[in-house]
Amino acid sequence: MKVAIVGASGAVGQEFLRVLDERNFPIDELLLFGSSRSAGRKYTFRGKEIEVKLLQHNDDFKGVDIAFTSAGAGTSKEFAETITKYGAVMIDNSSAFRMDADIPLVVPEVNAEDALNRPRGIIANPNCTTIQMVVALKAIEKLSHIKRVHVSTYQAASGAGAAAMDELYEQYRQVLAGEPVTVEKFAYQLAFNLIPQIDVFTDNGYTKEEMKMYNETRKIMHSDVKVSATCVRVPALRSHSESIWIETERPISVEEAREAFANGEGLVLMDNPEKKEYPMPLFLAGKDPVYVGRIRKDLADENGLTFWIVGDQIKKGAALNAVQIAEYLIKVKNIG
Repeated sequence: MKVAIVGASGAVGQEFLRVLDERNFPIDELLLFGSSRSAGRKYTFRGKEIEVKLLQHNDDFKGVDIAFTSAGAGTSKEFAETITKYGAVMIDNSSAFRMDADIPLVVPEVNAEDALNRPRGIIANPNCTTIQMVVALKAIEKLSHIKRVHVSTYQAASGAGAAAMDELYEQYRQVLAGEPVTVEKFAYQLAFNLIPQIDVFTDNGYTKEEMKMYNETRKIMHSDVKVSATCVRVPALRSHSESIWIETERPISVEEAREAFANGEGLVLMDNPEKKEYPMPLFLAGKDPVYVGRIRKDLADENGLTFWIVGDQIKKGAALNAVQIAEYLIKVKNIG
């Protein structure tokens, strides 16, 4: 099994290295690629030092079975043909191809089989907030069709990359030291603040991040569900949280929902209000599953249910989801 990582030096690229090693993913040869800025860097994987090669339009992907790409939409679009030319399956973490009709958009716990039909040799990894949400929604969809979703997200600094995490640390230090605050990665100071904008605004007043949750959820779940989202950047370091309200075709009891979440693939039930037990990003960074808590009936809708989820968006929201797609393809002997 010959595997490539494109964008190896970024936050997600580094997470790919950790996840592949953690899960004992079958690799005979690993290739790392990056921009001119990161080419030449060396990373150790399973005791072997690997140098990052410059990503170029050449034959470097000959013999590669799987290429995990996380170098931005522009790079993915430019190099997709080069990467897939010799039969490599490109599992892409950018937004480049997610809504293309001939590119499957896959969350293995929800629609793994979609990965088998990939006419262009590309599988898209959904947006991190969408991934977390649909893993939870899938458990309820089995009980009753979900018609509507209202969701507010609480997205950590890490969603904007490793440099954004560093900036948040630095901002807190600067504020506490009484120094001028450096603002580069976000529109405003994030320390001691919330920013109710992630990505650019579209004509309807929603941001691109919010519209991704609407469109991607429908594609992944093969559903007519309507999703109304408000996405907020919060000064947490890592792991996104979401407050979710759903309306189903029939009323679902809290007991039914709890059982569905407890048995749901990729989910962990963490819901014990009496003991103040509920998912929190501080304690769930680096974990694989999506955690669910605060499950209750919606007081404004008899067919409504509301709950809270937390997941590590660099892990499940990016690298882990992509690796799980590859594991599924290996399991069903569709690759390698």
